[in-house]
Amino acid sequence: MTHEVVVTGMGVAAEIGEGLSAFEAALRSGKSGFSAGDGMGAPVVSRLAMVDFDERLFRLTLPDGLVLRAKRVARRSPRVLQIALVMALEAWQHAGLVGASMPPEKIDLLVAGHNFGQGLQIRVAEKYGVNPEYVLARHALQFMDTDYLGVISEVLELRGEGCTIGGASASGNVALLQAWRQIGSGFSSLALVVGPPAELSALEVHAFRNLGAMGGSRFAATPDQACRPFDIDREGFILGEGSACLVLESAESARRRGAKVFGRVAGGALCLDGNRLADPSVAGETRTMRQALQTAHMAPEAVDYVNAHATSSLLGDEVEAKALWEVFADAMPWINATKGLTGHCLFSASLVEAVAVLLQLRGGFLHPNRNLARPLDERLRFVGATACETGCEIALSNAFGFGGINTSIIFQRWDDAWGGKKNDYGRNRSDARLLRRSLCRRDEACGPSRARSLAPRESSHEGKGDRDAIWGSDQLWR
Repeated sequence: MTHEVVVTGMGVAAEIGEGLSAFEAALRSGKSGFSAGDGMGAPVVSRLAMVDFDERLFRLTLPDGLVLRAKRVARRSPRVLQIALVMALEAWQHAGLVGASMPPEKIDLLVAGHNFGQGLQIRVAEKYGVNPEYVLARHALQFMDTDYLGVISEVLELRGEGCTIGGASASGNVALLQAWRQIGSGFSSLALVVGPPAELSALEVHAFRNLGAMGGSRFAATPDQACRPFDIDREGFILGEGSACLVLESAESARRRGAKVFGRVAGGALCLDGNRLADPSVAGETRTMRQALQTAHMAPEAVDYVNAHATSSLLGDEVEAKALWEVFADAMPWINATKGLTGHCLFSASLVEAVAVLLQLRGGFLHPNRNLARPLDERLRFVGATACETGCEIALSNAFGFGGINTSIIFQRWDDAWGGKKNDYGRNRSDARLLRRSLCRRDEACGPSRARSLAPRESSHEGKGDRDAIWGSDQLWR
């Protein structure tokens, strides 16, 4: 890559919090948002609040002209597309692009995922069965995933490259990797990567249950205990609903604009298993993490933290745990799983988790692992039941999908000051950094008994010294 790629804007919505501030507060507190099933067949779910489009737009501070255009273009769009549009507008605003003089031909748009409107299709089909004349002409556009591309690009008046890009539960990472490559190679200066919520119908929900992938049955009476990534008592993924958008930009462009930077995309990889089924592969996940490290010119010891794919599935979590040990062994970084708080947001999951990773790196903390009472592998360094303060600089985020799709992305914390000294986070790191890692062995981990809890602490994370003191069935599903 000839250009550094940074993240200059983010938008996020999940049941635990909508907007960056609310979402970060939920991560710090370990809030979860699980409830009993909603009649679709899922025993336990985590759903976004049913807030209307106008109210979500009202929460953003946008020019009247942009708000009016959003209402005109998307007022009859499906709910999940409206949510994705609001996330794009939030990220656009945080990136300082409202009123900016960026040429629209230089801004790309990637929409992560596929088969977004399964619920819409069923509703239209039911009404068609009663009265074929019911089907509206706009359904010819709305049933296609490219409607998301068209609506968002029209509202933001984008004229660069654009596409929808799918990779099952790894779709968000696949889209981030594509944007990173386009910008890093100089073909683009800026790209929006949007992950809409997945709207499943009862058919898909029951298919997941019949596959043995979806859990929650044993915890229907205690839904907050159902999602248990890496815990021995896990029984399957818990359906979540979330959406996110990240603005990726070349460091040169961000510097010229004086943009705030949330973090750097340091590397990444996508590898296939050559497998059409849903069973994960230790070899494939290991190879992907190692290739991601190679693209970032980093050794495994450089990674401070892993945001695991960890869906709370029987086979998937076990395979990922083995792959993490293969890659990191005695250099094991901290590990947490955002799905333990949000549920599995499917196509948008890894974008929601990318936002979580960047907020944690920037905020100097790691969110807790909920319901991790009996870890499946004691060799791994899991964050405990409370959030802890850390000095993490480098994070690796995993996302794996049906069809043997494996992805890993490496994020790096970024100093706000442009032109500041850049540290070397590769193989030849400073003795001070090596000492910091050596002090952070697993027997002094950020677990329930040794964590320095964020809740009672009032001091900020401003001091670098404080940041650097880390003390704190045959189920086939990824």
